[in-house]
Amino acid sequence: MTSQADHQKRLNLERATNFMRQYRDPNSRELKKLSANQFMEVWSHYDKDGNGYIEGTELDGFLREFVSSANATDIGPEAVSDDMLIELKACFMEAYDDNQDGKIDIRELAQLLPMEENFLLLFRFDNPLESSVEFMKIWREYDTDGSGYIEADELKNFLRDLLKEAKKINDVSEDKLIEYTDTMLQVFDANKDGRLQLSEMAKLLPVKENFLCRQVFKGATKLTKDDIERVFALYDRDNNGTIENEELRGFLKDLLELVKKDYDAQDLRDFEETILRGVDYNQDGKINKKELTMILLAIAKHNQEEEPAA
Repeated sequence: MTSQADHQKRLNLERATNFMRQYRDPNSRELKKLSANQFMEVWSHYDKDGNGYIEGTELDGFLREFVSSANATDIGPEAVSDDMLIELKACFMEAYDDNQDGKIDIRELAQLLPMEENFLLLFRFDNPLESSVEFMKIWREYDTDGSGYIEADELKNFLRDLLKEAKKINDVSEDKLIEYTDTMLQVFDANKDGRLQLSEMAKLLPVKENFLCRQVFKGATKLTKDDIERVFALYDRDNNGTIENEELRGFLKDLLELVKKDYDAQDLRDFEETILRGVDYNQDGKINKKELTMILLAIAKHNQEEEPAA
């Protein structure tokens, strides 16, 4: 009885001194496959301020514990010297910091840690959306009650369809699907209201690129006719000569992301009203090429004014 208590005490001590050790095989020191809940435990432990990134001292702590937990002897994280940490961080960030922002987000961590294959599929690493137009179509499809949020049941339906698409749904029980839904909500529901708003769902379902973030719109060069044509073609998916409905909302979502990090469906509706009031002279609720040109020129001019003088 005493030896079992001592063993548990030792395990608790190890966990306290190095959180990552519990997820490694005690003999091989290889990382075990993490369940959805275990992945969430790791994320929550290191993202101490809950801002959606492992960065600064959080990242230093994670790297020290990640490396030292692989050692067969019971060395603590302090065994990783400052010089070793600098070198380690440089290698690590080069391999896993996909967007090169100097911090680790949830999707980047998911690529590093071994996880249940079915859960990993939900991060859609190999299949990002082409554009925000596709995102807004998916949003409309799964926001079945039109509330402007993806609630838990709607998110579960979305995840079920993702697994069906990957022909993996038969491998996932209803209980496991509920676990996946709960975990995804915990991970992406930044304001913890139990549902996903637009900006939160956008992190779960990323697009390849926000075209409006390109350097050409940041005042570095003048906008050309070709630039305008490329942007128009990106959003006018049905080639009917206007940007409307989901095309318009996809464009406005990309535009809104330039000025607002957290936004919901009401923010997008308000933004649409403001933009259309300013440029939609024929008041048809759509954007034609001339109206788009006015918006893009205004963005480029605004960004140029924002840039500090050299």
